[in-house]
Formats: sequence, structure tokens, C-alpha cells
Amino acid sequence: MNRFYFDHNATTPVSPEILEVYLPVLLEVYGNASSIHHDGQLAKQKLEIARRQTADLLGCTPREIVFLSGGTEANNLALFGAGARHIVTTAIEHPAVLNPCTQLVHQGVQVTCVSVNSSGIVDPNDIRRAVRPETGLISVMHVNNEIGTIQPIADIAAIAREAGILMHSDGVQAAGRIGVDVKALGVDLYSVSAHKMYAPKGIGALYVRKGTKLSPLLYGGKHEQQRRAGTENVPGAAALGAAASWLQQNLATESARLASLRDRLEEGIVASIPGVSINGSKTSRSPNTTNLCFDGIEGESLVIALDLRGFAVSSGSACSSGAIEPSHVLTSIGLSPPEAKSSLRFSLGRSNTAEQVDALTEAIMASVAHLRRLSPSAVTYA
Repeated sequence: MNRFYFDHNATTPVSPEILEVYLPVLLEVYGNASSIHHDGQLAKQKLEIARRQTADLLGCTPREIVFLSGGTEANNLALFGAGARHIVTTAIEHPAVLNPCTQLVHQGVQVTCVSVNSSGIVDPNDIRRAVRPETGLISVMHVNNEIGTIQPIADIAAIAREAGILMHSDGVQAAGRIGVDVKALGVDLYSVSAHKMYAPKGIGALYVRKGTKLSPLLYGGKHEQQRRAGTENVPGAAALGAAASWLQQNLATESARLASLRDRLEEGIVASIPGVSINGSKTSRSPNTTNLCFDGIEGESLVIALDLRGFAVSSGSACSSGAIEPSHVLTSIGLSPPEAKSSLRFSLGRSNTAEQVDALTEAIMASVAHLRRLSPSAVTYA
């Protein structure tokens, strides 16, 4: 059976171009980047090339890039390192932001979660109203991982700047999919992850604006300008840098291609299957993501049915797989728990083609019809 992957928001396959960079560094550049001998300095050189490439993708200087283990660590470093007494965030953040916030509450930090509208977009004025004199950090994700909506980060960052508050954005689903210029956005902290960008897992980066005070999570050596102790993952950083470089060069054409495929998928499904609706914004969203609600269908059952037909899709955040509760993102935009549990996320990537999209549409048609026939509360759809 041929298998087709439509779950790129969960993770991406490592692309051949990135592998060509990653493997030689992994095998041949084994020195410690802190060592002064030749092998160490070769590793240091590779690390700094990757730092520049990552910085170029985000529109900052290389010294503002901190390498670490991924998006989760980047978010944790931003949230814990800011030392804020009060944090403002949103109700639809990734667990890598919401769960650290819960831990911070246990430590005496106050957290305000601002609601979003039915499109999944937060009103900057609601953020402004949530700010208090003791607020030290605002954290709002750039692109939502489940419904793909793009937040007005520049407007929110302007509010933070006026109040003298640090601004963090989880950009894990944005970098490499939409244009990102951290200087134009006005953020102080911005998280990215390599495995969402066709590079290996276990490496990510945090943009830290020059002059931003940030306490480290880990203590040890003086690596990464004393922001992240531990011997650097040089092969991983090289892969992240190569991915950043490729995506920067191909962003416009690839984003347009993915948006066209996403629209083709949506239009095919909505036109051929009754009782289907699109969750979230239809305009301000990532080009590769759509989230659809299938009336009368258990989402997990449809995921399994499609998997048996050779298609990998998702019923929500990969970090929440197996959760009994409905998606907090979908209920936050107004879906009922049954509607949230009837929804699937389709996230496209480099390997997907129009032929695959059409095959997926046909598989969904057959699977939905079969599952609706099996449902004890089956409804006849016109």
C-alpha cells in the first residue's frame, strides 16, 4: 500500500537536502565547539554558519539566536526565564506554553488567558485590557498548530512595547511557512523548531532580542552566551540552518503551492460530502493547514479509517493524542465538545501533490459514508 502523509504540523520528514548537510556533520564533525583545537573549531564554524542561516530566516542577527533542544524548551526558556510576576497569554496556545504557565501558577505567578473569536484570532484590545502594572510577559503564538490561524503579533507586540513588557511568540508553526521578520513584528522572544521544517528532531532555537534579560533554565558551562548550558548539538544545528536556508529561498513558491493544494482539498471535501464545515479563519491562516468538522463522525474513528487506507492525518495536536477531553482550541472558538471530537486536521507539506489530495478526498468520502452508516444515531445527509 502506498502511504501519503498529511500531518506535517505534528512533524515533518527530513528532506534529502537537509540530510546531505546533516549526515557529514554527524559523522565527521565530532569535535566539541568549545574546544580550541582544530576539531573543536571546525565544529564551532559549522555552528556559527547555522546560527547565521537561522537568523537570516527570522530577520535578526546571529548573536540573537540561541540553540536548544526544540520548541518546547524554547517556550519554557522564554516563560520561566522572563521572571514575570504576571503573564498574559491566550486560551488556544500549544501545551508547550499552557503547561509551563500552569507550573508557574503553582510557583505563585499569575496568568491571564485571553479568549479568541470564532475564527481563532485574539483581539489585541483584549490583550491590552488584560495587562496589569505587574505584567512582565505577553506570550501569543504566531500560527495555531490545530487550525492554522495567524495572530496579529505586530499589534500585540506594540502594546507590550508601550507598556514596557516583554513579548514572546511561539513561532514553531510559522517559521518557514509564512514570512517571519522578528524585527518587524517587534517581539523580544520567538521560538522555532527544526522538526517542523524538514530537519531532525531534538534541535530548535529561541530568538532573544539584544539586551533582553533572560534567566537560564539549565546551569553548567557558558554555552550559547550563557543562556543554555550544555554541549551544543552541532549536527542538529547544521540541519536547522540548512532547513532555514532552503525555506527562505523557496518560501513564496512553496507557500503558494501548499495553499492551492489546501484549497483543492477543502473544496473537494465540502463539495462532495454533506455535513462538513471549516473550523477557524478562512483567510488569516497558514497556507498548509485546514481543520474540518464532519457531522456524525467520531474523529478518532475517521483517523483510523484513513490510516487503514494509507493516509496519515490528525484529530488535533500530536502532543495531546489519546486525550479524552476535546481540543481546547476548538472549544475555545465555540465548537461543542461533540463537534470538536468530530473534527480532523489536515496539514500539508513538500511531498504532497494534487494527485495525493484527490486520492485523500476519495478516501474521506468512502470512510465518512461507511462510518455514518455504522453510527447508531445515523442521520440522512442530503
